[in-house]
Amino acid sequence: YQPIFSLADEKLSRFEALVRWMHPERGVVSPGEFIPVAEETGLILDLGNWVLREACRQMRDWQLKGLVDDQAAVCVNLSGKQFAQPGLLEQVKETLNETGLSGQCLELEITESVIMENADAACETLRELRALGVNLSIDDFGTGYSSLSYLHRFPISALKIDRSFISNDDNPGIVGTIITLADKLGMEVIAEGVETAAQVAHLKELGCEFGQGYWLARP
Repeated sequence: YQPIFSLADEKLSRFEALVRWMHPERGVVSPGEFIPVAEETGLILDLGNWVLREACRQMRDWQLKGLVDDQAAVCVNLSGKQFAQPGLLEQVKETLNETGLSGQCLELEITESVIMENADAACETLRELRALGVNLSIDDFGTGYSSLSYLHRFPISALKIDRSFISNDDNPGIVGTIITLADKLGMEVIAEGVETAAQVAHLKELGCEFGQGYWLARP
């Protein structure tokens, strides 16, 4: 679980649930290795379902123990196959009921490419999820091909700026443009991969609200 902080006051806002495979012989296996295999074999559905339940259970446990604010949320990534599965809405609803976690304390992250594969169907799915009280964010924003005509129709609460833009000094204007766009659309902005004090200062100057990365806290 990697904390996400408000850059203005360094207050904890939410966590992102990250998956690592603790292999008995190979040690820690990165998701870059096993997620593509899970996608190809179809195991991503079982894995994704487990991650969603475990993240919600853990968040509710922390709340009951008074370790986190009742308003803090946990962010869970949805794969393309998960997002397209017919029973997604029921699965999310059941998970919230079983764990006792409020919908507003769950944020589902979907990439641009997954949403834009079938934008009209995605829009309907996102609206149904939003009706459960769940927050929605676009992950790795700026790396896909979002259509602005669709973006304002999606019930998205936050844009996550891809780490490649945060670490790349060659295109300093892109981050500011994304922040301005999000502001116009009434969405929050989360900067990923924040690794230096200079990046934090620059993001604050641009008006970025939230950040996550090794400089702020490791998972």
